[in-house]
Amino acid sequence: MTPAVDVAIVGYGPCGAVAAGLLGAQGIRTWVCDKSTEIYDKPRAFALDHEIMRVFQQLGIHAQILEHAEPFTPSEFYGVDGQLIKRFSTVEPPFPLAFPPSLVFNQPAAEQVLRTHVASLAQVQVALGHAVTDLAQDAEGVTLQVRAPDGSTHAVRASYVIACDGASSMVRSRVGIALEDLGFDQPWLVVDVMVTAQGAAKLPQVSIQYCEPQRPSTYLIGPGRHRRWEISINDDEDARQVATPEGAWKLLSRWITPEDGTLWRQASYRFHALVAERWRAGRVFVAGDAAHQQPPFLGQGMCQGIRDVANLAWKLQAVLREGASDALLDTYGAERKGHVQALTGRIKAIGQIIGERDVAAARARDAQLLAQCAGVVPSVPRQDVQPALQAGLLSAERAPGVGSIFPQPWLLAGNTRQRMDTLCGTGWRVVLAPGANARFAPALRPCPQLRVVPIGDAGYVETDGIVAQWMARHGCAAAIVRPDHYVHGVATTPEHLSRQLQALQTFIEEGDIHATTPLT
Repeated sequence: MTPAVDVAIVGYGPCGAVAAGLLGAQGIRTWVCDKSTEIYDKPRAFALDHEIMRVFQQLGIHAQILEHAEPFTPSEFYGVDGQLIKRFSTVEPPFPLAFPPSLVFNQPAAEQVLRTHVASLAQVQVALGHAVTDLAQDAEGVTLQVRAPDGSTHAVRASYVIACDGASSMVRSRVGIALEDLGFDQPWLVVDVMVTAQGAAKLPQVSIQYCEPQRPSTYLIGPGRHRRWEISINDDEDARQVATPEGAWKLLSRWITPEDGTLWRQASYRFHALVAERWRAGRVFVAGDAAHQQPPFLGQGMCQGIRDVANLAWKLQAVLREGASDALLDTYGAERKGHVQALTGRIKAIGQIIGERDVAAARARDAQLLAQCAGVVPSVPRQDVQPALQAGLLSAERAPGVGSIFPQPWLLAGNTRQRMDTLCGTGWRVVLAPGANARFAPALRPCPQLRVVPIGDAGYVETDGIVAQWMARHGCAAAIVRPDHYVHGVATTPEHLSRQLQALQTFIEEGDIHATTPLT
């Protein structure tokens, strides 16, 4: 049976919508469904980072998203006796990816921007109010059984399926993918409030982590007058009761009263740390909350899901349209699972700082953190917590910088200042350090498929020295950059670059992933 579409996406939240947008832009025949007919009108995700804004740039919607976003304020951590013990900030311009590194945003508004964009793509079919009830795979594709809003059923045939259907994913369960417990389970209340001017004036002007054993809590400043609290639930409290308006206002009384704002949402959760044991089952892939869940302490939940589909979309396009080996798709799980596990470990460490319940242990924590900085608490950039990829489609010649996100400088093309991706595209690229073009040109001639970006040459003059600094820091003169902006390899000499490009060229022309690097 010939598949009717190339890719079927189950779930049309932010993760599914980004997947549909990326695939549809590449001419991939895509079908996406969701049981709901409307965007959920309350905020669940709260934060974005510059890597996700770069994905929105690729979709061409970054300007619209920024209309509903603001830079994240610094976050200050206060200990048992109310003293400052830790501080997160954002880096000052110039920004490494050409966007503010950390942002807060209005999720329902951003989702509407995403869906409006997807609706403009001719290759994407959107089926709202449709639920996938079952699926079956064979050697050529996947058949989905779908229930329409009127109760009728029909089948959808696809070459591949992406499960973006949330933490209780039916698709994940149906294909037998289990979740691994990463060792975090705590009950918390999340409250979103639209505060008045009077309410805003009462509140801190930066985000606060109250690392207090009797009631660990988080206060976050959102866009406009949106404020969020994450408040731990004590053992003797009923999670359902504290999630009522009365229960929420009682816990908020430390900061504001009902005269100071309007409840937007209040919900109790168990914050988990879970990851799928495998991310692929035949022709089915899991992504977003279907693949992982982590505590919210660094605002990375939705970001992780968008990283998932940004990683997977270009690989599906390479297999479906460019003849790459199906083995390329195995790198998705190898790369994303490792990244999620590493970042979740860092998130858990932050959660343990915030959530310590033993008073003596909390005092020891405060003393240790203050001793480490000799009593002068530094501002640590939030994005320093992002790990690099450690496995998958990376050069076998590992070196500093490999597996990390390559920066995006502002470039001067004539008199116009543009972000690098806008000017140079988002396919495979070789970026050369200033002054390296003539020396490396012979090594690049056999690879016409790769876009060469010679920083410093006419049309590629960067305004802030971002790439030059990155190259100097990593001791290289050339970087091979993947379509998802991760660094495949770096080189110091033309011979070094040529050796890596020959292996990569075999992959591009023959679809042989093992010519580039074995999976680990």
